[in-house]
Amino acid sequence: MRGVAVPQLKNLSYVVDQTEGGISHLQAIYEHWRPPGARQREQDSSDGTLRLIGLLWSLLESDSPLLLEEPELSLNSAIVRKLPGLMHRLAQKTKRQVILSTHSRELLEDRGIGSDEVLLLIPDQEGTKVRITSDDGEVQSRLDAGMSVGEAVLPKTEPADSQLLLQFPA
Repeated sequence: MRGVAVPQLKNLSYVVDQTEGGISHLQAIYEHWRPPGARQREQDSSDGTLRLIGLLWSLLESDSPLLLEEPELSLNSAIVRKLPGLMHRLAQKTKRQVILSTHSRELLEDRGIGSDEVLLLIPDQEGTKVRITSDDGEVQSRLDAGMSVGEAVLPKTEPADSQLLLQFPA
């Protein structure tokens, strides 16, 4: 399983550097052309690698509710499409409630996501209105026609005048 999302990752460990006054680091060992492998610390890792490690860590660390804002940022689309199933499995294991915000079609393509699990946040003059997507007839019709939650819901989140951005002077 190791190396699926982070190619060539052989080992990941938590180390305390005594030469830096006890500062904690993540240390990864990657398999490549150099025989013993290369040791790298967190500053040598990509944003996506660090984000994925942090996401997995946060999903496993406790059983309290977890709020994630756009967990798909900096991650490969193929990994993003697997996140809902992974989050579901890990949340069941820890009995953790996971609440997340997203604009990601890839994240919302998972057929295991029910319309009763998605809240649509709608900007309004008086603040933000919240609607359960299963109560939205238009969304429900799209889902009944075979669309994913992402295909059914995301068009409703587009700003009305977003095409005006194309008129922005260069």
